[in-house]
Amino acid sequence: MRIALVSEGTYPYAMGGVSIWCEQLIRGMPDYRWEVVALTVDGTEEPVFDRPANLDRVHSIPLWGGRATGRPRRGRGVLVPSGRPGAEFVESYEVFLRALVTPLESTRSQAGAVNRSTFLLALRGMFEYAAGGGDLSAALLSNEALRMMLEAWHTLRVEETGPAPTVADALEAAWLISHMLRPLSAPPVRADIVHSSMNGLATLVGMAATWTYGTPLVLSEHGIYLRERYISYLHDDAPHPVRVLVLSFFRSLAGAAYLITGALAPHSQYNRRWQLHNGADPDRMWTMYNGVDPDEFPPAAGEPDVPTISFMGRIDPLKDLHTLIRAFALVRTEIPEARLRIFGGTPAANKVYHESCEALIDELGLTGHAVLEGRVGNAVEAYHAGSLVALTSISEGFPYTVVEAMACGRPTVCTNVGGVAEAVGDTGFVVAPRDVTAIADACVRMLKDREMRLRLGADARARVLEKFTLQRSLQAYRDIYERLAEPRTASPAPKHLRGQAQGWVRVPNRTTRPGVAAVTARPVATPVPARPEVAPAARSEATPARSQATPATARPEMAPATRPEMAPAARAEAAPAVWPGAAPVTARVPRQRGPEQYSSAAYRSRHDPNSSGPDLPPAPGPDPDDEPTIMMRTTGGR
Repeated sequence: MRIALVSEGTYPYAMGGVSIWCEQLIRGMPDYRWEVVALTVDGTEEPVFDRPANLDRVHSIPLWGGRATGRPRRGRGVLVPSGRPGAEFVESYEVFLRALVTPLESTRSQAGAVNRSTFLLALRGMFEYAAGGGDLSAALLSNEALRMMLEAWHTLRVEETGPAPTVADALEAAWLISHMLRPLSAPPVRADIVHSSMNGLATLVGMAATWTYGTPLVLSEHGIYLRERYISYLHDDAPHPVRVLVLSFFRSLAGAAYLITGALAPHSQYNRRWQLHNGADPDRMWTMYNGVDPDEFPPAAGEPDVPTISFMGRIDPLKDLHTLIRAFALVRTEIPEARLRIFGGTPAANKVYHESCEALIDELGLTGHAVLEGRVGNAVEAYHAGSLVALTSISEGFPYTVVEAMACGRPTVCTNVGGVAEAVGDTGFVVAPRDVTAIADACVRMLKDREMRLRLGADARARVLEKFTLQRSLQAYRDIYERLAEPRTASPAPKHLRGQAQGWVRVPNRTTRPGVAAVTARPVATPVPARPEVAPAARSEATPARSQATPATARPEMAPATRPEMAPAARAEAAPAVWPGAAPVTARVPRQRGPEQYSSAAYRSRHDPNSSGPDLPPAPGPDPDDEPTIMMRTTGGR
């Protein structure tokens, strides 16, 4: 079996949790042949991983370097001049803009379902335009496309109270979107399975393969990509219309990806709730927790000579080390001999933050007691160096550092973000993020009670051995791959699909009118069954915002994050064709704002699953506790 693994800003060109996950997935299945499609900044990146023997090919799709052009037409070998876009592009782009610009009150409404379906069809139309030799980037930046964008705004957002876009605003938004859609102009990857390591732009690669060859798409989400994009624009200085258009693009693309995905693997129940809120089909979702190889993270033989708090991870604002340092200052008022050791490298983009941490240590009189140790050769050393391991992030996916520390038999003090509480269970303390007093109280309580530390540490390793091992996760993904690769038989169309997006799409041998290809009910892949031996994640109760630390608890339900207003999009006109055996229809795309934010350092620092962006409230959704769960593993991720 051949699997194409798609990454964005991570493997094999940057270290981090997602990269380690990719590496372990490839090496853990040596009987499969692999290739990697990497979305990169400019294509000049150098690999930081040795190539596994079963990795046949790595090729990149630069999002910002050079210029994307149309592909040669079949049999002609010449590029179509960019010039004025033809009717094929205009028809698809009109549908695209309707889905993008129309205000949408709820992603869970019928209007939201229509929006996702029509956006997906528009993406396919633009893919077909590029596949036929059209210059998609040039078309998106043409005068005609800018006129259409401005006209769509004025027509569909009649109740908009904010400022209308200027020509400069439309050009900026179109420029950003043209870069985001570059994967649609790349040759489709050929494999038995396409596995996207994250939602967003990486799913465009899978969509192109699905539309061309009927290839099934598997989508893993370590953190919620859409939430990260909302976060990145909270304090962005882009004009209001640009923010609306780009965030709407991210949201629509996210929902479209959920439609086309054959198997969706959230890496925590927290992520699962977000996905359900944004239109994912629960019948095609299997929670797969990250896991580790316990042999690589042996339990510590003893404890350090002085009470020590250890942190292991990237030096990054999302890790909220300022809160950890301030909490440690309070710890020292109770335990003067205590130490704080912060292990981890600093991305170039975070140099200023590193300096601010050092300045805060000096300001609080902690010099010599709190130390930024830098990158460590083996993470085990960092975990063993502490009496406990602390993680005070404001956002996480399902953090490997927590699971690794638990495997080493170290109790943890963590903030209640992402899937942290699901990992910790009752083997550590989980408190509210940014609550300096609660974090300090938890650390003091644990540092003063050796018997409790040892008991929680032993329980933590036992929990890892039971729930978060490498072997279980690899087998779970192997099962999904083999089931999706089986020949498909007809079955009723998925209940979550409506109208023209009902069913799966395969590109016909004849020309299909771009942007209006009908997606009539198609044979659906048999759902991949969850592994029965994996028990659902236990629910735990919410931790108060400020209170004495208590054993780890689950995040309290909160209101969904504010989303840009978008409304029902007009359905695309249907073209005949039912293509059995094709893969599901969906797409989704989120991303940062410009090339200055896509420097190698800045870009890589944003794509660690352990830092999914500041913690926004979880989207409400069906109670996931009764859903079957599957373990997903990765070792060594920071």
